[in-house]
Amino acid sequence: MKRLRGAVLAAALVVGVAAPALYLWRDDASERTALQAEQRTIAQLSSHVSALEARPQAPADWAVVAARVERSVVTVETSTGLGSGWVARSEASGSDLVTNFHVVAEAWNAGVTTVDVKQGDRTFAGTIARVDRQDDLALVHVNERLPALATQQIRPPLGSTVMAVGSPLGLGGTVTVGVVSGFRSLEGSDYLQFSAPISPGNSGGPVVDAHGRVIAVASAKLVGDGVEALSLGIPVQVACAGVVACAVGQG
Repeated sequence: MKRLRGAVLAAALVVGVAAPALYLWRDDASERTALQAEQRTIAQLSSHVSALEARPQAPADWAVVAARVERSVVTVETSTGLGSGWVARSEASGSDLVTNFHVVAEAWNAGVTTVDVKQGDRTFAGTIARVDRQDDLALVHVNERLPALATQQIRPPLGSTVMAVGSPLGLGGTVTVGVVSGFRSLEGSDYLQFSAPISPGNSGGPVVDAHGRVIAVASAKLVGDGVEALSLGIPVQVACAGVVACAVGQG
């Protein structure tokens, strides 16, 4: 874990055919009646929408969210260390996984582009396909087709509950829950701050919302005496713009 100290667009062609002109006549009273009916309909619809918006939302079933998300989370391992990753894109040619650059940095700097990708009792051969040192991101490709996670392209509200999924200390399939605590700019990079605990090995794993959509890539935490639950993630928009075309969920 990275440690931060201190704090065919188509156009329609319409062909006109001449036709006799038709006129609709209606007296003023009929027009007023029709207008009043339309206004009542609009008012009823507005009231219905307001009632729906005010209705309390059912709490998320985080056990269901975890079970769904875990199918798309892996452990990324090199000869010098390990981290986590998640499936951002999946097609016939295989799957693209997002992780942190610092998870694969030593291997990449040594000219090694292969990694082990583990999920449960399965191990896949992975290839480092792209890196972004500045934003601490890397893309790993595997030939296996794995389910991709949807991503949320709207910044989550403060206080919303989130879940971090990954492999702290190599313990794959670990989940922790917390809330979005803030949005920070540290050392020239933007981060989403959250309170779900993370540990070495979580790096590169997804932080997801109550719908299982990725909102951030777990990457670091603030450390120090008495410091707790100050976890940081790279906003998923950065990963989707820089290293991979993500599967986008509905907002």
